[in-house]
Amino acid sequence: MNSALARDIGILVARLGIGIIFLVHGLQKLNVWGYEGTKAGFEGMGAPVPAVTAFVATWVEVLGGLALILGVLVPVFGVLLFLVMAGAFFVAHVDNGVYAADGGFELVTALGLGALLLAVVGAGAFSIDRFLAPKIPLLRAA
Repeated sequence: MNSALARDIGILVARLGIGIIFLVHGLQKLNVWGYEGTKAGFEGMGAPVPAVTAFVATWVEVLGGLALILGVLVPVFGVLLFLVMAGAFFVAHVDNGVYAADGGFELVTALGLGALLLAVVGAGAFSIDRFLAPKIPLLRAA
């Protein structure tokens, strides 16, 4: 297998895995906890303006997860997902140590940095961005 194909398959697998995790976490906020439950959770964690941050986090995770899965606007959603995870890191997880089982920051760090990496390298050949990139320079791979 040539290196370009291997790179594009690697990016696709990463996009799918990370995108699915973001999507299901966003859908959990939307469909399981609901807006009021998510807002209450954000209030309990001390998130700033919980009514806004709960809404933003939910929809960035849902739409960002879908965007990564489809490979559309990956640089934009990669940065947005990174920022949401950076917020989660500082608001809810940093004081709990590393391990997710203890409420720590390992999951939000891995997801945030994975999303940031995808924002930088782009969506790869197996994506909608591949067809949009000639028209939208922001979507061109680094």
